[in-house]
Parts: sequence; C-alpha cells; structure tokens
Amino acid sequence: MADVPDGATLAVGGFGLSGVPNVLIQALFERGTSGLGVVSNNCGAMESGLAVLLAAGRIARVTGSYIGANKEFARQYLAGELEVELIPQGTLAERLRAGGAGIPAFFTPAGVGTQVADGGLPWRYDGRGGVAVVSPPKEVRVFDGAEYVLERGIRADFALVRAAKGGRHGNLVFNKSARNFNPSAATAGRVTVAEVEELVEPGEIDPDAVHLPGVFVQRVVALTPEQAAAKMIENRTVSRPAAGRSAGA
Repeated sequence: MADVPDGATLAVGGFGLSGVPNVLIQALFERGTSGLGVVSNNCGAMESGLAVLLAAGRIARVTGSYIGANKEFARQYLAGELEVELIPQGTLAERLRAGGAGIPAFFTPAGVGTQVADGGLPWRYDGRGGVAVVSPPKEVRVFDGAEYVLERGIRADFALVRAAKGGRHGNLVFNKSARNFNPSAATAGRVTVAEVEELVEPGEIDPDAVHLPGVFVQRVVALTPEQAAAKMIENRTVSRPAAGRSAGA
C-alpha cells in the first residue's frame, strides 16, 4: 500500500463483512492516505472495512449500491461531506467486470425510466438541505423494441481484494459467498493487491479450481493466522430449540 497516493481511486471487494480486505484497508488508514475515490458495493459496516477510512474523513467519493446501516455514511452524504454515486447492484458488478475486460461501455435495461437514466440523482448535497451536484442523463437506445441505458465500464488505480487461498503468481481462490464482488473488483484495478488467508506455491492450486487468474493480480500479501481468523458477524441469527427438545439435544 506504500505507493497508493492521496486522491487515488480504489475498487474494493467484499459484501457487508464477507470477503473484505480489512488488512489492506487498515494499512491505508495507518499511512494517512486521504481524498480517496472508492468503488465498492457498500462502504463498510460495524466500524470495520471501509468504515475505518470513512470515519476518519479519508474518502471523498463513493460509487456503490448500498448504504445500509452505516449511519456515518448517511450522515456524511446528507451533510455534503461525501459525494455518492448510487447505482443498481447488478450494474455495479457489470461495470467493474466490463472495465476489467476492456469493454468501455454497455447497454442494460436496469434503470430505464428512472433517474438512473434520466439524471437528477443527488450525488452531493450542499449541507443546507439542497443538492449541489446531480447525476447527468445517460444515453438510452432501443434494441428489439426495448429501451436500454448506456453504462460505462469502471477502471480504478488500485484494486483491493481478499481471497481464501492465493499462489505466489497471483492465482486466487475465494471461499463461498466471500467471492461476491472480489473477482470483478480485482479485474478493474490497474494494480491489484490481494490479501490471502493461505499462501501456496505455484502449482498447488488445481488450475480448474482457480477463480481469478494471476494475470489480474500484481501483489499478494500473506495474512498471519490471527489476521486470517479475525472475522466478524454482522447479524447473528439463532433458532429456538424444537418443541420437546432441550437446547443441548
């Protein structure tokens, strides 16, 4: 993270608390990097992940699809301290994938007939209840009798992702739902840094098991056992014991 400058754009994997590159984010926080533009599904939760940078005032702009229960995110947005581009979640995933695949733009039906296509979504408030910056209108075309809106692919200066296993050549394997936005975010970065829970030698990962080829990854950071095991639960849900059975049955 040492060469990530102030004002850099970051594509960051994760969804809620799953698959979030917390160690890399913490490194940026400790370096004092600021003015960041972040592309991520959400901006952290429960004072972890990107919420660490957000609370410290290090993020200037967020492109994402979900504010959720992050009250500080909502406060900064409504106070005019943060510029936010909210887009449909599937569109966000495809914009990242398209950028990584070298596709500059694509047409999608998502958002047609709404402010996503027509423009006018508040990107930044003025802190006094008014809107300072709004989204521009986008091109809409008709294909086979249906309307589609033009969306641009996303490229970022750096991509930060977390994987369950990674080879020294950058091949990555993600664990179940922790795959989420990580592969698409990784492809969108000009420089991609992966923190991995288990580092292995080349050839130890079956080629058929690779979720993201090493051609997209420039740096691999091996986590300590303690860092790999530090995983929070956002919402714990337990079921009641079945009638007539004890809790330990």
